[in-house]
Amino acid sequence: MAREQLQVLNALDTAKTQLYHFTAIVIAGMGFFTDAYDLFAISLVTKLLGRIYYHRDGALKPGTLPPGVNSSVTGVALVGTLAGQLFFGWLGDKMGRKKVYGMTLAVMVLCSLASGLSFGRERRSVMAVLCFFRFWLGFGIGGDYPLSATIMSEYANKKTRGAFIAAVFAMQGFGILTSGIVALVVSACFDHAFSAPSYATDPLASVPIQADYVWRIILMFGAIPAALTYYWRMKMPETARYTALVAKNAKQAASDMARVLQVDIEAEEQKVENIAEDTRNSFGLFSKQFLRRHGLHLLGTTSTWFLLDIAFYSQNLFQKDVFTAIGWIPPAATMNAIGEVFRVARAQTLIALCSTVPGYWFTVAFIDIIGRFAIQLMGFFFMTVFMFALAIPYHHWTLHDNRIGFIIMYSLTFFFANFGPNATTFVVPAEIFPARLRSTCHGISAAAGKAGAIVGAYGFLYASQSRDPKKTDAGYPPGIGIRYSLIVLGVINFLGMVFTFLVPEPNGKSLEELSGENEEDEVEVTTANQTVPV
Repeated sequence: MAREQLQVLNALDTAKTQLYHFTAIVIAGMGFFTDAYDLFAISLVTKLLGRIYYHRDGALKPGTLPPGVNSSVTGVALVGTLAGQLFFGWLGDKMGRKKVYGMTLAVMVLCSLASGLSFGRERRSVMAVLCFFRFWLGFGIGGDYPLSATIMSEYANKKTRGAFIAAVFAMQGFGILTSGIVALVVSACFDHAFSAPSYATDPLASVPIQADYVWRIILMFGAIPAALTYYWRMKMPETARYTALVAKNAKQAASDMARVLQVDIEAEEQKVENIAEDTRNSFGLFSKQFLRRHGLHLLGTTSTWFLLDIAFYSQNLFQKDVFTAIGWIPPAATMNAIGEVFRVARAQTLIALCSTVPGYWFTVAFIDIIGRFAIQLMGFFFMTVFMFALAIPYHHWTLHDNRIGFIIMYSLTFFFANFGPNATTFVVPAEIFPARLRSTCHGISAAAGKAGAIVGAYGFLYASQSRDPKKTDAGYPPGIGIRYSLIVLGVINFLGMVFTFLVPEPNGKSLEELSGENEEDEVEVTTANQTVPV
C-alpha cells in the first residue's frame, strides 16, 4: 500500500517546466560536454603523436604509435572513468550529490590542462605523463556520470523527466562535435602558418616542430567549458530527494525547493521521521531484498550498457581507421602531419554533425512520448541491421563509387545508437533505484558500460587489423579485419536488444513509485484461503 507522498517531492513531480529546469540541464550538461570532448579528442591526435614521437628514418610510412602505447593512450582515460564511476557513485550516496559534484569538476579541469603539459621531447616521458593525467581526467569524468544523471532525475518532474535527463546526456554530442571543430580550426591555422610538404616528399619536414603544440592545444581546450560552470555547480542546492529521504532533513529540503520552485512548501518533519523508522526500505545493496526487488533491473542496466559501449566506443574511437580503410582519408604518406589531423577531424565532425548530434536530440524529443524501452529496443535493432548491412557486402562498399553509401550507412549506426541505447542506458538507471542507492547503482551501470568501452577500445584496435600480415600497422599482429570486426559488433548489438527485456519502463511514474520507497510496511494476515496485506 502506497503512503502519501511528501509535499516537497510531489511539488517536484508536478512542477511545470521552469527556468531552473533549463539551468540545471545546462549546468549538468556542460559536464557531459567536457566529458565527451576529453574522451573523444584523443582519437583526433593519436596519428599526430605517432608521427612526432615514433618517426623511423627510411620508413615508407609515417611513424605510428606502437600497439601498447596506442591502446594505453586511447584507453587509459576509460579505465579511469570506470574507477571514477564506482567511487564517486558510491560517494554521492554517502556525502550528497552537491558536495561530490564540485570535486569531479575540479579534477576534470586540472587534468585537462595537465594532459597537454607533458614537457620534453623524449617520447617515453611524454607518453607516460600523458597517460598518467588522462587516467585521472577519466577518474573525474567517471564521477560526472552518476552525479549528473541522479541530480537531473531528482530535480525533474515526472512528466518530462526522461527528456531532461536525456538533454543532459545529449550535450555529449556537442562535445564530440566541438572536439572535431577545435581540431579543424587549430590544424588549419597551424597548417597555414607552418606549411609543410607531404611525408612522401620530405619525411622530416612533413612534421614541423610546431606540430607538437597542436595536440596539446586540442587536449587542453577541454578545461575551458568545465571551468566556466564550476561556480554555478557550487550554487546549486542539494536535491530534495537526497535531503529528505537520505539525510532525513525535511526542513532543509522544503526550504531549498521552495526557493527553487518559488512556492510555499511544508516541511512535514513527522512524515520524514516515519519514513526513517520504516525498516522495509532500509535494505542495502548486498541484501536479499535488493536482489529480489532490483536484481534483474541492475542486471538489465549493466548488461545493456556494457554491450552498447563495446560497439559505440569501437565506432567512435576508431572512425579514422575505418575511413582510412575505405579510402575516405588519403594514405598517410600523401599528407603532412598537421594536414592529416585536419582530414581526420573533418571526417569526425561530419559524422557528428549529420548523425551523432541529431540522434541525441531525437531521443530528447521522443523519450517521454514512446518511452525508454521502445527507443532502446529500436536503437539496438537498427544498429544490428546496419552493422550487418555494412559487413556482409563489405567489399562492395570499399569500391570507390560506393564509398559515399558506406559513409551514409555508417552514419546511420551512430544515429540509432544515440536515438537509442546510448541515451536510454544513461537515463533509466537514474530512475528505477532507491534514492539512497541511486547514485551507486547508476555508477555500477555506467562502470559496466566503461568496461565495454575498454573491451571495444582495446579489442577493436587489434581485431580491425588486416588479415594479411603485410598490411597491418607497424607492430600489430594480423587481426580479423574491418569486415569481421563489424560482424562481431552486429552480434553484440543483437545481444543488447535481447537484454533490453530485463529493463522496466519508467515513463510517467514518480521516482518513489518506481523504486518502491513510497510503500508502507505490510502485515500479513492469514485467512482460511489466502494471505492478504492489511
